[in-house]
Amino acid sequence: MRFIVSALIVSLSGLFAGGAMAQSCGNTSAGFNAWKTDFARVAQANGVRQPGLNALAQSQYASRTISADRNQKSFRYSLEKFMEIRGANVIASQGRQRKAANPQFYASLERIYGVPAGVLITIHGMETGFGRFMGDSQVVSAIVTLAYDCRRSEFFIPHAIGALKLVDMGSISQQTLGARHGELGHTQFLPGNALTYGVDGNGDGKVDFYNLSDAMASTANYLRQKGWQPGQGYQQGQPNYRVLQEWNAATVYQQTIAIVAAQIDG
Repeated sequence: MRFIVSALIVSLSGLFAGGAMAQSCGNTSAGFNAWKTDFARVAQANGVRQPGLNALAQSQYASRTISADRNQKSFRYSLEKFMEIRGANVIASQGRQRKAANPQFYASLERIYGVPAGVLITIHGMETGFGRFMGDSQVVSAIVTLAYDCRRSEFFIPHAIGALKLVDMGSISQQTLGARHGELGHTQFLPGNALTYGVDGNGDGKVDFYNLSDAMASTANYLRQKGWQPGQGYQQGQPNYRVLQEWNAATVYQQTIAIVAAQIDG
């Protein structure tokens, strides 16, 4: 069952409908609480209900998130260094084992979405070490902090609205843990993307990104919706490599997915 929510959160023009504007962003914690109070009006105007508003009110300025945002290193590494640091050889080895252990599961995803097992398994391995570590930061606090922070406020505001809507739906809570930038679950979806591309992979009637079936189906759905062409290649210069660029902006990350996925797919 696909779970796709309306386009309220995907454009800032829609987000600020009716003149609802948050107070200006800030680069320190000093104005965070005042900004939250004002942002609650924006959230409510865009359909966030009381559970989400409560989570917003309880959110705290995430200093570790800001520190991580200011010190991203992936863009500066060579491909060889990045693959070494991220354990590409281990991901490829364990990925082959995971594919062999559950071939029907990955074959069904490829049949539905057209995305090969190697790509999905590589993303899973690179994002969370196959689910071994899915983050230690509160998702709501992290994403709300980034929406407030001036550096990329416009990018993160829709994801903050998305996180609050996920709280409304019971998919996450104010205490749910994810990565420093608010990414959640096995493959580290940003909340707005989780809301838009989430899929109920195991048929239990809900979308849970901390459930492997849902996370893998959602990842495959995301790539397909971003233009993945079934049966086409995903190496550099091939049609689906462009879609890998939709997953992560770092060139070395995209290259690593393509290389490791090919090693898994054989």
